[in-house]
Amino acid sequence: MLNIFSLANGRLFQEEIESLEELTRFQPIWVDLENPTIEEKRWIKQHYGLSIPEDAMDEDIEESARFYEEDNGDLHIRSDFLIDDNDQPRSVRVAFILNLTNPTLKSKGVLFSIHDEDVPVFRLLRMRARRAPGLIEDAKEVLLALFDADAEYSADTLENIYDELEKVSKQVLAGDVTDARAGEVLAAIARQEDLNGRIRRNVMDTRRAVSFMMRSKMLSSDQFEEARQILRDIESLDNHTAFLFDKINFLMDATVGFININQNKIIKIFSVASVALLPPTLIASVYGMNFKFMPELDWSLGYPYALGLMLASALGPMWYFRKRGWLK
Repeated sequence: MLNIFSLANGRLFQEEIESLEELTRFQPIWVDLENPTIEEKRWIKQHYGLSIPEDAMDEDIEESARFYEEDNGDLHIRSDFLIDDNDQPRSVRVAFILNLTNPTLKSKGVLFSIHDEDVPVFRLLRMRARRAPGLIEDAKEVLLALFDADAEYSADTLENIYDELEKVSKQVLAGDVTDARAGEVLAAIARQEDLNGRIRRNVMDTRRAVSFMMRSKMLSSDQFEEARQILRDIESLDNHTAFLFDKINFLMDATVGFININQNKIIKIFSVASVALLPPTLIASVYGMNFKFMPELDWSLGYPYALGLMLASALGPMWYFRKRGWLK
Protein backbone atom coordinates (compact mmCIF):
# COMPACT_ATOMS: atom_id res chain seq x y z
CA MET A 1 0.00 0.00 0.00
CA LEU A 2 1.37 3.40 -1.03
CA ASN A 3 0.08 6.54 0.72
CA ILE A 4 1.32 10.08 0.30
CA PHE A 5 0.77 13.03 2.62
CA SER A 6 0.82 16.61 1.43
CA LEU A 7 0.31 19.93 3.17
CA ALA A 8 -2.69 22.15 2.43
CA ASN A 9 -3.49 25.17 4.60
CA GLY A 10 -1.24 23.83 7.30
CA ARG A 11 -3.01 20.47 7.46
CA LEU A 12 -1.78 17.05 6.47
CA PHE A 13 -3.88 15.32 3.82
CA GLN A 14 -3.61 11.67 2.82
CA GLU A 15 -3.94 10.18 -0.67
CA GLU A 16 -3.74 6.50 -1.58
CA ILE A 17 -1.75 6.03 -4.79
CA GLU A 18 -2.62 3.26 -7.21
CA SER A 19 -0.59 4.26 -10.29
CA LEU A 20 2.55 6.12 -11.29
CA GLU A 21 0.46 8.82 -12.98
CA GLU A 22 -1.28 9.61 -9.70
CA LEU A 23 2.06 9.85 -7.94
CA THR A 24 3.33 12.50 -10.37
CA ARG A 25 0.39 14.82 -9.65
CA PHE A 26 1.33 15.45 -6.01
CA GLN A 27 4.15 17.13 -4.13
CA PRO A 28 4.11 15.27 -0.81
CA ILE A 29 6.28 15.74 2.25
CA TRP A 30 5.71 12.16 3.44
CA VAL A 31 5.50 8.96 1.42
CA ASP A 32 4.43 5.92 3.44
CA LEU A 33 4.86 2.41 2.06
CA GLU A 34 3.09 -0.31 4.02
CA ASN A 35 4.16 -3.78 2.88
CA PRO A 36 5.08 -2.34 -0.53
CA THR A 37 4.91 -4.36 -3.72
CA ILE A 38 7.69 -4.54 -6.29
CA GLU A 39 5.66 -2.30 -8.59
CA GLU A 40 5.23 0.38 -5.90
CA LYS A 41 8.98 0.35 -5.25
CA ARG A 42 9.50 0.79 -8.98
CA TRP A 43 7.23 3.85 -8.98
CA ILE A 44 9.29 5.41 -6.18
CA LYS A 45 12.51 4.79 -8.11
CA GLN A 46 11.14 6.18 -11.38
CA HIS A 47 9.61 9.34 -9.92
CA TYR A 48 11.99 10.17 -7.07
CA GLY A 49 15.12 8.33 -8.17
CA LEU A 50 15.22 6.59 -4.79
CA SER A 51 16.10 2.91 -4.50
CA ILE A 52 14.68 1.26 -1.40
CA PRO A 53 17.30 -1.08 0.12
CA GLU A 54 16.40 -4.74 0.14
CA ASP A 55 17.39 -5.02 3.81
CA ALA A 56 15.36 -1.96 4.83
CA MET A 57 13.18 -3.91 7.27
CA ASP A 58 15.55 -6.71 8.23
CA GLU A 59 15.53 -7.49 11.95
CA ASP A 60 19.08 -8.86 12.05
CA ILE A 61 20.80 -5.76 10.67
CA GLU A 62 23.80 -4.55 12.64
CA GLU A 63 23.01 -1.90 15.22
CA SER A 64 25.73 0.36 13.87
CA ALA A 65 24.08 0.36 10.43
CA ARG A 66 20.66 1.50 11.63
CA PHE A 67 21.51 5.22 11.57
CA TYR A 68 23.69 6.66 8.83
CA GLU A 69 23.94 9.42 6.22
CA GLU A 70 24.68 8.71 2.58
CA ASP A 71 27.05 10.72 0.42
CA ASN A 72 24.11 12.41 -1.32
CA GLY A 73 22.78 13.70 1.99
CA ASP A 74 19.97 11.18 2.52
CA LEU A 75 19.46 10.16 6.13
CA HIS A 76 18.63 6.51 6.85
CA ILE A 77 17.01 5.66 10.19
CA ARG A 78 15.68 2.27 11.20
CA SER A 79 13.58 2.41 14.33
CA ASP A 80 11.22 0.06 16.18
CA PHE A 81 7.66 1.04 17.05
CA LEU A 82 5.52 -0.65 19.68
CA ILE A 83 2.20 -2.35 18.93
CA ASP A 84 0.22 -3.02 22.12
CA ASP A 85 -1.80 -5.96 20.88
CA ASN A 86 -3.75 -7.74 23.62
CA ASP A 87 -2.95 -11.12 22.11
CA GLN A 88 0.68 -10.53 21.14
CA PRO A 89 2.48 -7.27 21.99
CA ARG A 90 5.34 -6.75 19.58
CA SER A 91 7.68 -4.25 17.95
CA VAL A 92 7.62 -3.39 14.24
CA ARG A 93 10.73 -2.28 12.37
CA VAL A 94 10.24 0.89 10.29
CA ALA A 95 12.83 2.17 7.82
CA PHE A 96 12.95 5.96 7.29
CA ILE A 97 14.72 7.71 4.44
CA LEU A 98 14.82 11.48 4.72
CA ASN A 99 15.51 12.95 1.27
CA LEU A 100 16.33 16.66 1.36
CA THR A 101 18.56 17.19 -1.68
CA ASN A 102 16.66 15.66 -4.61
CA PRO A 103 16.28 18.37 -7.30
CA THR A 104 12.79 17.10 -8.24
CA LEU A 105 11.52 17.80 -4.73
CA LYS A 106 10.57 20.97 -2.98
CA SER A 107 12.99 22.50 -0.54
CA LYS A 108 11.10 20.92 2.35
CA GLY A 109 12.09 17.46 1.13
CA VAL A 110 10.26 14.17 1.50
CA LEU A 111 10.25 11.55 4.24
CA PHE A 112 9.91 7.94 3.06
CA SER A 113 8.76 5.30 5.55
CA ILE A 114 8.71 1.56 4.85
CA HIS A 115 7.12 -1.03 7.13
CA ASP A 116 5.36 -4.39 6.96
CA GLU A 117 2.18 -3.61 8.91
CA ASP A 118 0.12 -0.70 10.14
CA VAL A 119 1.61 1.13 13.12
CA PRO A 120 -0.67 2.79 15.73
CA VAL A 121 1.73 5.73 16.07
CA PHE A 122 1.26 6.57 12.39
CA ARG A 123 -2.52 6.61 12.80
CA LEU A 124 -2.15 8.86 15.84
CA LEU A 125 -0.02 11.35 13.91
CA ARG A 126 -2.41 11.41 10.94
CA MET A 127 -5.33 12.15 13.24
CA ARG A 128 -3.45 14.95 15.00
CA ALA A 129 -2.19 16.55 11.80
CA ARG A 130 -5.69 16.67 10.31
CA ARG A 131 -7.13 18.35 13.39
CA ALA A 132 -4.29 20.72 14.29
CA PRO A 133 -3.25 23.10 11.49
CA GLY A 134 0.37 24.21 11.57
CA LEU A 135 1.50 21.15 13.48
CA ILE A 136 3.79 20.04 10.62
CA GLU A 137 5.64 22.20 8.12
CA ASP A 138 8.24 19.95 6.51
CA ALA A 139 9.50 16.36 6.31
CA LYS A 140 11.83 16.72 9.27
CA GLU A 141 8.95 17.73 11.49
CA VAL A 142 7.01 14.68 10.30
CA LEU A 143 9.80 12.46 11.59
CA LEU A 144 10.05 14.36 14.87
CA ALA A 145 6.28 14.22 15.28
CA LEU A 146 6.36 10.46 14.78
CA PHE A 147 8.95 10.03 17.51
CA ASP A 148 6.98 12.38 19.76
CA ALA A 149 3.81 10.36 19.17
CA ASP A 150 5.78 7.17 19.82
CA ALA A 151 6.84 8.48 23.24
CA GLU A 152 3.24 9.41 24.04
CA TYR A 153 1.99 6.01 22.85
CA SER A 154 4.51 4.36 25.16
CA ALA A 155 3.27 6.57 28.02
CA ASP A 156 -0.35 5.54 27.35
CA THR A 157 0.70 1.89 27.33
CA LEU A 158 2.46 2.37 30.67
CA GLU A 159 -0.77 3.78 32.11
CA ASN A 160 -2.57 0.65 30.94
CA ILE A 161 0.07 -1.46 32.69
CA TYR A 162 -0.54 0.52 35.88
CA ASP A 163 -4.27 -0.23 35.61
CA GLU A 164 -3.73 -3.94 34.95
CA LEU A 165 -1.27 -4.28 37.83
CA GLU A 166 -3.75 -2.52 40.11
CA LYS A 167 -6.29 -5.25 39.36
CA VAL A 168 -3.67 -7.91 40.04
CA SER A 169 -2.68 -6.20 43.30
CA LYS A 170 -6.25 -6.37 44.58
CA GLN A 171 -6.37 -10.10 43.89
CA VAL A 172 -3.02 -10.80 45.53
CA LEU A 173 -3.35 -8.54 48.56
CA ALA A 174 -6.89 -9.75 49.28
CA GLY A 175 -5.36 -13.00 50.54
CA ASP A 176 -6.72 -16.52 50.17
CA VAL A 177 -5.01 -16.98 46.82
CA THR A 178 -5.74 -20.45 45.51
CA ASP A 179 -3.39 -22.29 43.19
CA ALA A 180 -5.74 -21.72 40.23
CA ARG A 181 -5.97 -17.98 40.90
CA ALA A 182 -2.22 -17.82 41.47
CA GLY A 183 -1.70 -19.31 38.01
CA GLU A 184 -3.92 -16.63 36.47
CA VAL A 185 -2.13 -13.90 38.40
CA LEU A 186 1.30 -15.13 37.33
CA ALA A 187 0.19 -15.21 33.68
CA ALA A 188 -1.10 -11.61 33.93
CA ILE A 189 2.09 -10.45 35.66
CA ALA A 190 4.27 -12.14 33.04
CA ARG A 191 2.40 -10.40 30.22
CA GLN A 192 2.78 -6.97 31.84
CA GLU A 193 6.46 -7.62 32.50
CA ASP A 194 7.00 -8.51 28.85
CA LEU A 195 5.12 -5.40 27.71
CA ASN A 196 7.04 -3.18 30.13
CA GLY A 197 10.31 -4.56 28.81
CA ARG A 198 9.25 -3.86 25.23
CA ILE A 199 8.38 -0.29 26.16
CA ARG A 200 11.79 0.20 27.75
CA ARG A 201 13.49 -1.13 24.62
CA ASN A 202 11.24 0.99 22.41
CA VAL A 203 11.99 4.27 24.18
CA MET A 204 15.70 3.44 24.15
CA ASP A 205 15.52 2.98 20.37
CA THR A 206 13.58 6.25 19.99
CA ARG A 207 16.19 8.06 22.08
CA ARG A 208 18.95 6.84 19.78
CA ALA A 209 17.06 7.95 16.67
CA VAL A 210 16.32 11.43 18.02
CA SER A 211 19.91 11.81 19.20
CA PHE A 212 21.12 10.89 15.72
CA MET A 213 18.92 13.60 14.19
CA MET A 214 20.33 16.15 16.63
CA ARG A 215 23.92 15.15 15.84
CA SER A 216 23.31 15.37 12.09
CA LYS A 217 22.88 19.18 12.41
CA MET A 218 19.90 19.11 10.05
CA LEU A 219 17.41 20.57 12.53
CA SER A 220 16.50 24.20 12.95
CA SER A 221 16.71 25.83 16.37
CA ASP A 222 12.99 25.24 17.04
CA GLN A 223 13.20 21.64 15.83
CA PHE A 224 16.31 21.07 17.94
CA GLU A 225 14.45 22.27 21.03
CA GLU A 226 11.53 20.00 20.15
CA ALA A 227 13.94 17.06 19.89
CA ARG A 228 15.35 17.90 23.33
CA GLN A 229 11.81 17.92 24.73
CA ILE A 230 11.21 14.46 23.28
CA LEU A 231 14.36 13.21 25.01
CA ARG A 232 13.17 14.69 28.31
CA ASP A 233 9.82 12.92 27.91
CA ILE A 234 11.62 9.65 27.22
CA GLU A 235 13.79 10.12 30.29
CA SER A 236 10.68 10.50 32.43
CA LEU A 237 9.34 7.23 31.02
CA ASP A 238 12.48 5.42 32.16
CA ASN A 239 11.62 6.16 35.80
CA HIS A 240 8.14 4.72 35.32
CA THR A 241 9.39 1.53 33.68
CA ALA A 242 11.90 1.05 36.53
CA PHE A 243 9.12 1.49 39.11
CA LEU A 244 6.89 -0.97 37.27
CA PHE A 245 9.68 -3.55 37.22
CA ASP A 246 9.93 -3.25 41.01
CA LYS A 247 6.16 -3.52 41.40
CA ILE A 248 6.04 -6.57 39.13
CA ASN A 249 8.80 -8.25 41.13
CA PHE A 250 6.91 -7.55 44.38
CA LEU A 251 3.66 -9.02 43.02
CA MET A 252 5.55 -11.99 41.63
CA ASP A 253 7.21 -12.68 45.01
CA ALA A 254 3.90 -12.25 46.85
CA THR A 255 2.10 -14.66 44.52
CA VAL A 256 4.87 -17.25 44.80
CA GLY A 257 4.70 -16.80 48.58
CA PHE A 258 0.99 -17.67 48.59
CA ILE A 259 1.73 -20.74 46.48
CA ASN A 260 4.34 -21.81 49.03
CA ILE A 261 1.84 -21.27 51.86
CA ASN A 262 -0.70 -23.50 50.10
CA GLN A 263 1.93 -26.17 49.63
CA ASN A 264 3.03 -25.88 53.25
CA LYS A 265 -0.57 -26.45 54.35
CA ILE A 266 -0.60 -29.74 52.48
CA ILE A 267 2.76 -30.77 53.88
CA LYS A 268 1.57 -29.82 57.38
CA ILE A 269 -1.42 -32.15 57.09
CA PHE A 270 0.83 -35.06 56.20
CA SER A 271 3.26 -34.16 58.99
CA VAL A 272 0.51 -33.97 61.62
CA ALA A 273 -1.03 -37.24 60.41
CA SER A 274 2.32 -39.05 60.50
CA VAL A 275 3.09 -37.82 64.03
CA ALA A 276 -0.42 -38.67 65.28
CA LEU A 277 -0.18 -42.20 63.90
CA LEU A 278 3.17 -42.98 65.49
CA PRO A 279 1.72 -44.11 68.91
CA PRO A 280 -0.91 -46.42 67.37
CA THR A 281 1.76 -47.88 65.14
CA LEU A 282 3.97 -48.51 68.16
CA ILE A 283 1.15 -50.23 70.06
CA ALA A 284 0.24 -52.34 67.06
CA SER A 285 3.88 -53.33 66.71
CA VAL A 286 4.12 -54.36 70.36
CA TYR A 287 0.89 -56.39 70.27
CA GLY A 288 1.90 -57.98 67.02
CA MET A 289 5.10 -59.47 68.39
CA ASN A 290 5.21 -63.26 68.49
CA PHE A 291 5.28 -63.80 72.29
CA LYS A 292 4.88 -67.24 73.81
CA PHE A 293 1.82 -66.00 75.65
CA MET A 294 -0.11 -63.48 73.59
CA PRO A 295 -2.52 -61.32 75.75
CA GLU A 296 -5.16 -61.06 73.06
CA LEU A 297 -5.40 -64.87 72.93
CA ASP A 298 -5.43 -65.55 76.68
CA TRP A 299 -7.61 -62.51 77.47
CA SER A 300 -11.05 -62.19 75.92
CA LEU A 301 -10.87 -58.39 75.95
CA GLY A 302 -7.38 -58.31 74.44
CA TYR A 303 -8.32 -57.17 70.97
CA PRO A 304 -10.84 -54.49 72.06
CA TYR A 305 -8.34 -53.24 74.64
CA ALA A 306 -5.57 -52.99 72.01
CA LEU A 307 -7.83 -51.20 69.54
CA GLY A 308 -9.05 -48.78 72.20
CA LEU A 309 -5.50 -48.06 73.32
CA MET A 310 -4.48 -47.37 69.70
CA LEU A 311 -7.45 -44.99 69.23
CA ALA A 312 -6.69 -43.16 72.47
CA SER A 313 -3.04 -42.78 71.55
CA ALA A 314 -4.08 -41.24 68.21
CA LEU A 315 -6.70 -38.86 69.65
CA GLY A 316 -4.32 -37.53 72.28
CA PRO A 317 -1.83 -35.96 69.83
CA MET A 318 -4.68 -34.72 67.60
CA TRP A 319 -6.27 -32.96 70.60
CA TYR A 320 -2.92 -31.37 71.46
CA PHE A 321 -2.32 -30.20 67.89
CA ARG A 322 -5.81 -28.71 67.71
CA LYS A 323 -5.30 -26.88 71.00
CA ARG A 324 -2.08 -25.38 69.69
CA GLY A 325 -3.84 -24.29 66.49
CA TRP A 326 -1.71 -26.42 64.17
CA LEU A 327 -4.72 -27.95 62.43
CA LYS A 328 -6.20 -24.63 61.23
